Amino acid sequence: MPCGVVVEPGVFRLAEQDLPLEAPDGWVLVDIRAVGLCGTDYHIFEGKHPFLNYPRVIGHELSGRIAKATGSFKEGELVVINPYLSCGKCRACRKGKPNCCENIEVLGVHRDGGMCSRIMVPETNLYRASGLSELQAAMVEFLAIGAHAVRRAGELKAERVLVTGAGPIGLGTALFARIQGADVQLLDLSEARLRQAGEKFGFEKQHVAGPDILTGPLSDGFDVIFDATGSARAIEAGFPLLAHGSRYVLVSVVKDQIRFDDPEFHKRETQIIGSRNATAEDFETVMQAIRDGLIDTDALCSLTIPVQDVAGRFEALSSDRETLIKAVVTF
Repeated sequence: MPCGVVVEPGVFRLAEQDLPLEAPDGWVLVDIRAVGLCGTDYHIFEGKHPFLNYPRVIGHELSGRIAKATGSFKEGELVVINPYLSCGKCRACRKGKPNCCENIEVLGVHRDGGMCSRIMVPETNLYRASGLSELQAAMVEFLAIGAHAVRRAGELKAERVLVTGAGPIGLGTALFARIQGADVQLLDLSEARLRQAGEKFGFEKQHVAGPDILTGPLSDGFDVIFDATGSARAIEAGFPLLAHGSRYVLVSVVKDQIRFDDPEFHKRETQIIGSRNATAEDFETVMQAIRDGLIDTDALCSLTIPVQDVAGRFEALSSDRETLIKAVVTF
C-alpha cells in the first residue's frame, strides 16, 4: 500500500508498505478515505517537531471505513479516528483525561500515522461518522482541538472573547466560541487571513497585530483570550489584553518559556488554562455541529489532493499557508 512518509526534514515521498490483514484483539483495521494536513505535518517536514524520529508516516486527521466487521462496527461503516492513543492506566487516564495521558502516543507523531491505505487502531478510538461525508469526517479532529479549548474555558455566553491566530486551529476555536454565544474578535499578523475569516465565516471584528494594539479597541480587555499562534512572544503580548476576572486559554504549544508580569496577573485574578488535544466528547460535539449545519466544512476545505499527487505538492503546501485553511488528501 502507498504511505506518505517524511523520510527526513525536507524530504516527503510515497513509499510502499505491506497492507495489514489482521489486527490484534481490541484493534480494528480501517481503510483510510481522507487525511487532513495540518501544521504538525508541515512542522515535521520542516524539521521543527521536538518529539519525532524519522522516517515517519504522517497523518492524524483521519476518516476511514471499517475493513473488517467487529462486534461494534459493520464492514464499510464510516468512522472518525481519534489519533491520541492513551495508556488507560496513568493518573490522567484514570481521571478521564486521556487527551493528556502521561504516555500518550499520537498517530503520525510518536508512531506512524494514517496517510496510508489501511491502518490498525484501537476500537475505542473510533467514532461513527453517520451523516458526514468522508471529507467532513477527516476535518473533525482539528475542529475538536478548538471545541476542547472552548469547553475548557467554561461559560462563554455574552463573554467578550479574543482569538489570537486566525489559522485553522484559531478558526475552529472562534467558530465554537461563537456557537456558545460569545462576542468573538480575531487578532492576527496577516491581513489576508483576517480578510478570509471575515469573508468566509463572518468574523467582522478583526485586528491586525502591531505595536499600538494596547491603545486601540483592544484596550478595554477581554473576558477570555484563546491563543492559537504557536508564538511565545504572541502569548506574552496577550496578558495586557486580559480584563479583570478573565481566563487565558493556551491552545498552541511553544517550546520557549512564557514570562509575564505577576502583579498585573494577580491584580486581574486571571486564570491560565492549558488545552491539549481533545476527548470523545469534543469529537461528538464537532460531528453534531457539522450535522446541524453550524460549521461550514466547504469553506474550511481549501483543496483536495489525490494521494498519488501529494508528493509533488507537499513542499509548496508547506511553504505557502497564508490563506490555506485545510488541504485534504484523498484515497
